[in-house]
Amino acid sequence: MDLSKIKMVVTDMDGTLLNSDHTVSNQFFTLFEKLKSKGIVFVAASGRQYNSIVEKLHPIKDDIIVIAENGGFAKKQETELITTPLVKEHISKILKTLDQIPNIHAVLCGKYTAFTAGNSAKFTQKLKEYYTEFQILDNLKDVDLEIIKIAIYHFESSEAHIYPFVKHFEKDLKVKVSGENWLDISSNNAHKGYALKKLMQNYNIKSDELIVFGDYNNDLEMLALSDYGFAMANAHPNVKKMANYTTLSNDENGVEHILELLVK
Repeated sequence: MDLSKIKMVVTDMDGTLLNSDHTVSNQFFTLFEKLKSKGIVFVAASGRQYNSIVEKLHPIKDDIIVIAENGGFAKKQETELITTPLVKEHISKILKTLDQIPNIHAVLCGKYTAFTAGNSAKFTQKLKEYYTEFQILDNLKDVDLEIIKIAIYHFESSEAHIYPFVKHFEKDLKVKVSGENWLDISSNNAHKGYALKKLMQNYNIKSDELIVFGDYNNDLEMLALSDYGFAMANAHPNVKKMANYTTLSNDENGVEHILELLVK
């Protein structure tokens, strides 16, 4: 494995760079400074809200590119690079379908804030980990702002209890099981792979100059773009099948393990 050509590092957040306590290691920030000194571009790519990603990576926020909302929104410093919203007709159809699914919690995700219904204090508490800015509404149909993504949460399993009810949207939209409990619906071009491909074009990055780390199905498209795609040890089977390499788990600093090899 020859990492001498690497010019860009891209990593997912939850289950990848973040440990099970949803924190970033001090080791990573030390390694980031070495990446920066080598001129290697760092990209954080997550299903999380932009503000939430920036909060996790606050010490380096001015030196990185952020791909948020599964690729629906990307930004570097104050420059918005990509915005791919859902059309209102699709939002309306999705919300009607979600009304028929029991025990789920929906979030309408804008660029800088999100909206959810206030019918579960338990879910609202959970939401605070992933969304630093959100509003609780009586009716999500009242939202009239640009929406990038609709995220849906189930406390047991998104793959078992949400996906079967919404998979018919796949003919028109991107439907992604993005975590054990989360499923995301967005525009067909609002995914991490689309956003990363745009960045690769802008920075003239080739597949053998790129490292990508991921753990879940919403990482598949961006892993496919890299000769050095790494699945975490804790990754979904689909991710391990797609990635060319594996690394340690997120709780064993799997990303940092590979970055140590890179900076050497």
